[in-house]
Amino acid sequence: MHRWKVALLTAGLLATTATGCAGGTSAPDPAARAGGSAAHRAAGDPQRTLHLAEQLLVRTCMTKRGHEYWVEPPPPKDLAARFPLVVDDPAWARAHGYGTDLRRRREAEVRADPNQKYFRSASAANRSDLVRDLNGPEPRGLSARLPNGMRVTHSDRGCQAAAQRELYGDLKAWFRATRVTGALDGMRLGLVTADKRYRTALAPWARCMRGKGHPYADPAASRAAATRADRPWPHAKEVRLASAEAACAASSGLADVARALNTEYRAELGRRHPRETADLARLRREALPRARAIVAREG
Repeated sequence: MHRWKVALLTAGLLATTATGCAGGTSAPDPAARAGGSAAHRAAGDPQRTLHLAEQLLVRTCMTKRGHEYWVEPPPPKDLAARFPLVVDDPAWARAHGYGTDLRRRREAEVRADPNQKYFRSASAANRSDLVRDLNGPEPRGLSARLPNGMRVTHSDRGCQAAAQRELYGDLKAWFRATRVTGALDGMRLGLVTADKRYRTALAPWARCMRGKGHPYADPAASRAAATRADRPWPHAKEVRLASAEAACAASSGLADVARALNTEYRAELGRRHPRETADLARLRREALPRARAIVAREG
């Protein structure tokens, strides 16, 4: 992740900002705020269990500091996370186009979020307290140098740090592993799109798109055209373009090339950064029994 949160109570509550030197969407699950039901839903999903455990620890910590806090479900995947290179799921494209409908729904959910409302209703002084108590007084104590040389920092105090320390044990290793591996995602996409094999596969995709009446050179161009905030498309038009993109991705072979290169460069970057990649897997694995115990106790 190239940006680190300075103020966050829930997904979307406060804006994220950069720190450092030079430095298919679904509706929120009400059970995630309900405790017991959330524990049941998280039981078979390690990532969801880890997320819920951290949220429960944050809630306990914030409550002790005199704040209200509502446990949130994991943030849904946006379009870039679902289809980082090309939309390759025809059924999803037929239903959602490029996901503008889901993005708008998510924005409405954020506006209605109880943590969001709680923050907005607080006085300026109390807002400052909320930010400080969650994130710590200043971004010191945790540091990681990203593969591009940028250094990112975060406080090792506050409820977020306390929750992650209790859950993962080695907070500094967790911060470094998540920041570095998060940055690798962007690097991987850059390597894929610069690869000659990917650029070669774009030509038949673009021909296919032109044949369907969509003269775009690459998926980034078609996506950008359909998702401009200042020039929103009708949903049906967006769906037609996304469906054409998905169909052409399959028939031209671009989807297969993109998946293969994505896998290849993921492995290569993992080999370049073995410490952080291994640490992330180890810390998650070791935290899972603790997370299950926390969910059983707190949920």
